Amino acid sequence: MTSRRRIGLAVVGFGWMGQAHSRSYLRLPTLFDNRAYDLELVICSDNVESRRHIAQSDFGFQEVADHWGYAVEHSDVDIVAICAPNMLHETLVTAAAEAGKHVFCEKPVGGTPSQTARAEQACRQAGVITGVGYNYRFAPLVLYAQELIANGDLGPITNYRGRFFSMYGADPMGLLSWRFLIDQAGHGATTDIMSHAVDLALMLNGPISRVVGIGETFIAERPLPSGAGTHYDRGRPGDPVGAVTNEDYFGALAVFANGSHGVFEASRAIVGPQSQMAFDVYGTEGALSWDHETLNELQMFRSSDPQQGYTTVRASERHPFHGAFVPGDANSIGFEDMVAIQDHEFLTAVAEGRPHSAGMEQALSCVSVQAAMLKSWETGAWEDVVSLRID
Repeated sequence: MTSRRRIGLAVVGFGWMGQAHSRSYLRLPTLFDNRAYDLELVICSDNVESRRHIAQSDFGFQEVADHWGYAVEHSDVDIVAICAPNMLHETLVTAAAEAGKHVFCEKPVGGTPSQTARAEQACRQAGVITGVGYNYRFAPLVLYAQELIANGDLGPITNYRGRFFSMYGADPMGLLSWRFLIDQAGHGATTDIMSHAVDLALMLNGPISRVVGIGETFIAERPLPSGAGTHYDRGRPGDPVGAVTNEDYFGALAVFANGSHGVFEASRAIVGPQSQMAFDVYGTEGALSWDHETLNELQMFRSSDPQQGYTTVRASERHPFHGAFVPGDANSIGFEDMVAIQDHEFLTAVAEGRPHSAGMEQALSCVSVQAAMLKSWETGAWEDVVSLRID
């Protein structure tokens, strides 16, 4: 039997992603019997009483608290998993790192690039292992695509297209949740969903050197929530409204360090695509396309194929991690399975005392691109991507 390290966990924020990660933590022993860790759900912190009750009664957390400070300082906690709103990330990450805890934080680690930079500095100075919630990079076929590109199967890369189109904000009756407010979420589409598209581009195609971009807010006002409403809840005509203070859309052109050219788009208010986190990568010898809406399929083109057409590769146990969930070919996995793979990889890194990717270093690279995009929106010109690392 593999020797396992006991790891005590605190979860701060028990909304959608806090619960998704917690379901993942409960599943991991049933998925990875050769794991290097045994996980203990020590404490969950949330300011909503009903969520705290669910965390303890249904998920099995040993303790709950209404303030994050108890979780961060708890003597039995080794890792703090932060799933709170974006503008709280920097404070929570810094406190956890200074307390000597390893840190997993949902993307994008803060609502602004400067917040991410300060959080990364705090973790680096504390010497803790970090993880960031860029879960799409753990889809088995995305990992397979990374292998193909790294092995040179596509030849030198010439073009890259990354996008995240979502309808969650397309309805003007969608409530004015924290995601639509710059003082609670930070920037909008660039912080929320564009960050996933940029992270995959950096993972698959390497650093980005220059960008030019533009943003827009299409829905200027939304109904005010009467309680703790989310961006999936709806108001009614005639409800009191408030102003949306961050962007619905962002589009950009990019030049990569390897000389290839890229196009990025992200919209939370588009009609049609519902969760189209996708990429297309083109090389001199082939091309690949993947879309989260059909995450168990990868479109592959090889110029050496006499048929000269795209082939659909269906996910199977031959691809990274897929066999942990289902056997055989074309048996599908889903969104929370990607989360489980991500959590397993982070916990393994902590158990083995080594860095994890994506961690704060990758988040810093991502927001350095975002900062250049936002600057370009202001100047209307191409802007160089400059690292925001604070030494």
